[in-house]
Amino acid sequence: AALSAGRSHITGLLTADDVTHTIDALCQCGVAISTDGKGDCMVEGVGAVGLSEPSDVINLGNSGTAARLLMGVVAGHPMEAIFTGDESLRSRPMDRVVTPLVQMGASVKTARHGGLPVLISGAMPPLPITYRLPVPSAQVKSAIFLAGLGAPGKTTVIESFPTRDHTENLLQAFGAEITVEKSDGESHITLVGQPELKAQDVIVPGDPSSAAFPLVAALITPDSKVVVRGIGMNERRTGLFQCLREMGADLEIDPVRSACGEPVADLTARTSTLKAIEVPAGRAPRMIDEYPILAAAAACADGATVMRGLSELRIKESDRLTAIARGLSNCGVQALMHGDTLTVIGVGSDNVPKGVEDPDVLARGAIAQLPRTKPVPLMHADFA
Repeated sequence: AALSAGRSHITGLLTADDVTHTIDALCQCGVAISTDGKGDCMVEGVGAVGLSEPSDVINLGNSGTAARLLMGVVAGHPMEAIFTGDESLRSRPMDRVVTPLVQMGASVKTARHGGLPVLISGAMPPLPITYRLPVPSAQVKSAIFLAGLGAPGKTTVIESFPTRDHTENLLQAFGAEITVEKSDGESHITLVGQPELKAQDVIVPGDPSSAAFPLVAALITPDSKVVVRGIGMNERRTGLFQCLREMGADLEIDPVRSACGEPVADLTARTSTLKAIEVPAGRAPRMIDEYPILAAAAACADGATVMRGLSELRIKESDRLTAIARGLSNCGVQALMHGDTLTVIGVGSDNVPKGVEDPDVLARGAIAQLPRTKPVPLMHADFA
């Protein structure tokens, strides 16, 4: 919305620190944004290359997404900006996004360890490039496309595994031309540069990551039913729901509408007897944030659930893979780590570990030591 022409009205915006830091950063770059603190937001767009240089360092708190995406935005503008964050964000790697932005003509100076603080000087115009993602990353892909908005030509990202495509969907909704060609198991995603983005009214769907917690709580709690309405059901975000259904979950999905290219549905979960499954590594990009709650469900399943390809969990705000295993162990559930594979030995819904009064305490235990960057709802059916 900030890079479009005109006034955009956004409803359903999450009122969390990551969003607040992003809004503050855009305001520092000359974008007028007003919010009511309840999810309603008005954005006065400045055009695809209309941002102004900030007069101070931009602090993004704990938001790695904001840092990487805004680095892409600045890379496509004739301006300089310095980004920093809290201790956790400063420890996280930024080299994955720096490499393609430098290829596009931006000048980037990072701290010695390759992270924040970062000084970035944008290219004008940025160079259109073709870039093959070395590892699946929607954040890197998005940063490239945001920089590519100012490029005189076509910017292409090649990915071997599908990653989240919210950025592409939104850019298309605002008027950008994006095409996808598939060949030999790869996707070639191409953005035509220098589009005329036009303001839109946007209704933000409910976050499937947040919805996962009350849904799983219902599945593992006796005599429970939870309904969560208006959840985004982008196929690249539904890996957890696929896993739960494979485990035997009574999970009903009722499509209701579409918003900015994103399908939206109401979800209903009822108490279920879950069985162990094997989750392939290729599913990780579709559910990387949902493994903690999947582990909680696996703890209440019959048998050993094996989750592969979890290396990305080690470079989140903390080592989430170790935190998941530790949280489950604290609840009396055996969790084994081997490389990037996690195996959870389920106790079954009728064998809750001694000292745990209610199965959904397992869900709390599984996430208790993880950073709380957004609200984590856990509820019984009588709260629905």
